[in-house]
Amino acid sequence: MPARLEIMLRPELPDAEGESIRRKAKEYFGLEFSQVRVIQVLTLDTDLSQQELEAIRCEVFTNPVTELSSYRPLAGSFDWAVWVGLRPGVRDNPGATAVEAIQAFIGRLLAPEAAVYASKLILFVGNGISQADMATIAQQLLANDIIQQFRIFSPSGWDSEVGLGIIIPKVQLDHQPTVTTLSIDSLETLKRLSAERHLALQEQDAPIIREYYLRPEVQVRRAALGLGPPTDVELEYLAQARSDHCNHNTFRGMFDYHDLASGERLTVNNLFKTCIEQPTLALAQQKPWVASVLWDNAGAGSFDEEWNYVITGETHNSPSNMEAYGGSLTGIVGVYRDPLGTGRAAKLIAGLYGFCVGPRDYQGPLRPHLHPRRLLDGVIEGVKDGGNKSGIPTPLGTVYFNECYLGKCLVFVAAIGFMPKQVKGTDATQKTTSPGDLIFMCGGRVGKDGIHGVTASSEVFGAHTPAGHVQIGDPYTQKKMHDFLLEARDLGYIAFITDCGGGGLSSAVGESARFAGGCEVWLDKVPLKYQGLDQWEIWISESQERMVVAVRPEHAPDFQRLAAKQAVEVTNIGRYTDTGVLHLLYAGQSCAYIDLKFLESDFPPWRFEADWTPPEQRGLTEPVLGEPTDHTRILRTLLARPNICSREWIVRQYDHEVQGNSVIKPLVGKSADIPSDAVVIRPRPDSNRALAVSMALHPAYGQVDAYHMTAASIDEAVRRLLAVGGRLDHLGGVDNFCWPSIRFDPEKNPDGRFKAAQLVRANWALRDYCLAYGIPLLSGKDSMYIDGHLPGKFGETHKISGFPTLLFTAVSVIPDATQCLTLDLKEPGDYIYLLGETRPELGGSEFYELLGYVGLRVPQTQAGDFLTYYQKVEACIEAGLLASCHGIYRGGLAVHLAMAAMAGELGLEVELAAAAGSAIAALYSESTGRFLVSVAPGDQARFEALMQGSPLLQLGRVRSDDHFLVTWNGQLLIQADVRELKADWRQRFAELI
Repeated sequence: MPARLEIMLRPELPDAEGESIRRKAKEYFGLEFSQVRVIQVLTLDTDLSQQELEAIRCEVFTNPVTELSSYRPLAGSFDWAVWVGLRPGVRDNPGATAVEAIQAFIGRLLAPEAAVYASKLILFVGNGISQADMATIAQQLLANDIIQQFRIFSPSGWDSEVGLGIIIPKVQLDHQPTVTTLSIDSLETLKRLSAERHLALQEQDAPIIREYYLRPEVQVRRAALGLGPPTDVELEYLAQARSDHCNHNTFRGMFDYHDLASGERLTVNNLFKTCIEQPTLALAQQKPWVASVLWDNAGAGSFDEEWNYVITGETHNSPSNMEAYGGSLTGIVGVYRDPLGTGRAAKLIAGLYGFCVGPRDYQGPLRPHLHPRRLLDGVIEGVKDGGNKSGIPTPLGTVYFNECYLGKCLVFVAAIGFMPKQVKGTDATQKTTSPGDLIFMCGGRVGKDGIHGVTASSEVFGAHTPAGHVQIGDPYTQKKMHDFLLEARDLGYIAFITDCGGGGLSSAVGESARFAGGCEVWLDKVPLKYQGLDQWEIWISESQERMVVAVRPEHAPDFQRLAAKQAVEVTNIGRYTDTGVLHLLYAGQSCAYIDLKFLESDFPPWRFEADWTPPEQRGLTEPVLGEPTDHTRILRTLLARPNICSREWIVRQYDHEVQGNSVIKPLVGKSADIPSDAVVIRPRPDSNRALAVSMALHPAYGQVDAYHMTAASIDEAVRRLLAVGGRLDHLGGVDNFCWPSIRFDPEKNPDGRFKAAQLVRANWALRDYCLAYGIPLLSGKDSMYIDGHLPGKFGETHKISGFPTLLFTAVSVIPDATQCLTLDLKEPGDYIYLLGETRPELGGSEFYELLGYVGLRVPQTQAGDFLTYYQKVEACIEAGLLASCHGIYRGGLAVHLAMAAMAGELGLEVELAAAAGSAIAALYSESTGRFLVSVAPGDQARFEALMQGSPLLQLGRVRSDDHFLVTWNGQLLIQADVRELKADWRQRFAELI
C-alpha cells in the first residue's frame, strides 16, 4: 500500500535550501518572506510492511539529531505551501537511490513494479503575498513545467490530517508496441512524413533514401524477411544518422565562398577534412605524444611512459535552454561518458564548463523561456551536481554574458580522463568489434527520454503521460557504471566500448557495427523504464547513463557476474556480424534491415553560399575619442563589468579538490579569490608530472572578423598554459564551435551567407594557428543553430542569433609541477615587465563595449613573431627566474595589472608612456601575445639577458603598501588602493558568494 514519508529539519535549525528560495524570491520578484522551510517528501509505492516502513523511516531516511520525520503531515503554520514534483517518466534520481537504500537495508529486492517518488513541499511565511504572486514563484522559480508539476495550497484549503495526499507520478502507457510500415510512393510523401515525424530530413537526402528502397536487390532481400517499404524504425534511424548532430553535415559540406570586396570566388570542400583533420594528422606525425585522435569519442595524448590522458568537449545548448538544471546536468554527465568510451575506457579526472548567457540582471522587453538569472542558476547547479555527486573535480570554467544569448544559451562542457597505455599487454587506445562479439547495454534503462520532441508535440499531458523529451542525468548510477567498467577493462573483458548518447542505441550500435561489418539487435531484450515503447523509440531514445560494450562470448559470464557484484545492470541485446547489414528484430520479427555501406557512401554533401563582406564595407569604423580625464573611474567601472568582475560565487560551488589532484587551483592569490590563468592537476600522486588546462573564447571579436576571433582565442589559450608552466612542445587543443544558422533565407535568415562566410574564415584561422603553434586538435564539437525566437513586450516575435562562438580548450604536460607559477605579485621591490607589443587594437574590446562601440581594429595575432619570445618565457620559468606570470586578456593592461595586484594584495607603480602610442591603447588595448611578469631584483640581470631581442619593457616595481599608481610621462593616470579595486571587482555579484 502506498505511503508518504515527510522529512524536515528541526525548527530550531537553519534551513539553507529554504533560505536560498527566500533570497531568490526577493531578488527575482521583489517578494519578501520572513521564513521559508522545505519538507522532503518520499512517496513509497511498495509492498513494505508497517514494521518495515517504520524501520526505514528511523534507520535509513532520518537523522534523529537534525531532522523530524513522519508518515503524517508535518506542515504546521504557513501562509502558503507549494508542492513540486517530477512529471511521470522524468528521471527521479533521489527516488531511485531511495529504492536501493531500502533494498540494502531490508536485505531483499522489492517487487519489480515498486518505486519511490521524491518531491518537496515548500512552506512560506509572509504577509501580503497573493495567490498570483505564489503562482509566479511556483512557475518561474520552483518548477519548470517541462519536467515538473506543482500545486499551491493556502491554509484554508489545507487538510491537516490528509496533507498532500498520495501523489504517484507513475507512467502508464496503454499501448501495444507496433512497427509501422511507411509508404514513400513519392518524394512528396517522404517529405510529408519527415515534417509529421520531426525527422528534419534534408531535401537532398530524401531522393537518396527513396531510391535505396526502390533498388531491386534491396527489395528482394527485404521481402525474404517480410519487409517492404521502410519501417518507422528505419526512417527514424536514417534521420538520426543523417542529422547534423551525428554526421556533422555542415562541417563536411561544400561552401561557395565569395569575397564581395575583391570579387574572389572559390569552393571550400569539407571544412572538417581541410581545416581540422588534415592539419591534425600532419601534426600527429611530428608529435610522438599524440596517442589517438579524430576517430574515437575523445582524443588521447601521452602523459608519461605508463599513462595517457584523454580529453573531449561537448555542448548541451537546446536542452539547457528548455530546462537549465536537467540540460546542463545531462550535458556534463554525458561528456563524462566520452572518455569512459574512449579506447577501452578511461577514468574521469576532471570536468570543465563554459556558459554563454544573457545578462543576469536583464530587464529588457524580450521574454525568454527562462530569465537569464534563473537559467544561469540552473546550469551552474546542473554542472555542479554532475561533478560533485560523481566524485569528479570541476577545476576550470568560464562565463560570458551578452544579450545575443537570450535566444539560446550556450552550455559548453568538457572532460579529461586518465587511461593506462596497456591493458593485458595490448594498446588501450585501440578497440574494435568482431563478428560474434556480444552487444551489452550497461547502466540505465530506456524510456522516452530525448526523443526529438515527438512526445511533447503529439501527446497531451495527463497524470500518467511521460514527459519524454527531456533527459535528466543520474550521477549516482553513472558513477557505479564508471567504476564497474574500469574494473572490467583491467580484467580484459572489454573489446570495444562507446557512449550511448546522441541518437541512443542507433548511434552507438550503428557506428560500432561498422568495425565488425554488421550487427543483429534484439530490441525486445532492451531493458525499459516502463512498458509500451514502440520499437523506434527504443532504438533512438537518448536515456542517460548507458554505455554499449562489445564482449567476447568467452568473457560474457564473468562480465555479467562482475556487473551483478557491482549492482550495475548489463543486458545482452544482440551480437556483431559480418553480414554488412544492420538488422533489428523485435520478438523474432524483423523491423529494420539496412546496408551499412548505404550510410557511408550514398549521400551528397550539403551545400552553402558564403558571402564575405569586410568590416569596412559593413559600416564598422574606429571611433574618434578624446583623451579621458578620469582613468581611475574607467578602470573601476571595467573591473565591475559582468565579463571581468569576480565570478567567485560560481567557482566555489564546484568541488575541485575531490580526488586530491589539484596543484594550481581555479582561484589563486593570498586570499584565493582571483581566477588563475589556467589550472594544473596532478593525475598521479606518486609523480610530480602534471597537466595544465586552459580555456578561451572571444565572441565579441567575431562582430568584426571571425578569423581574428579564432586566432585570438587560440593564442590566449596558449598563453594561459605558458603562464602556469605549460610546454610549447606539448600543446593539444579542443575546438568547440557554436554558430547561428548559416542557411540563407531572404525572410527568415537574410544574413545566412555572411554567417556561412564567418564559419569558413573561423576554420581557416583554426587551421592556420594550430599549424603555427603546433597544436593537434585532439577532439572537438560543432553545434549549429544557436538562434531563438522570443516574444516581446507586446506579443511580437523577435529572432535573436547568438554571436558566432568558438571555445578553445588547450592542454599541456608539465614535467615538474613544482616549477608552476601563479599570477599574483609576490614581494615588494620586484620588477614588473610587459612582454609583447601593444597596438591600438580595441575593436570588440571591453573598453569599446563600455562606450557603446564595436570598432574596426580587433587584435591580430602574429604567431610567428610571438613564438620567438614564448620560447624564452618557457625557458625563464624553467630556470626559476619569474616571480609571477600573467597573460593580458579581455580588458587590457590596466585590468590585468589590477588582477596581479589584487591577487598579491600588494600595490604597484608603473609608467606606461613607452608601452603604446596613446594612453587609451596602453591601458585598454587587447592586443594578443602579451604577458605581465614580475622578477625579483636578484634575477633581473639574468632575466633581461635571456629575453634580449624580445619586445620587453620594464614598467615599474611592486610596492609594499596597497597603492596602485599608473603614470604617463610622469603624470598620474590611475591612483587607487588595491582594496578599493578589489571591492569594485567583487561588488556586482557580492551578495551571491
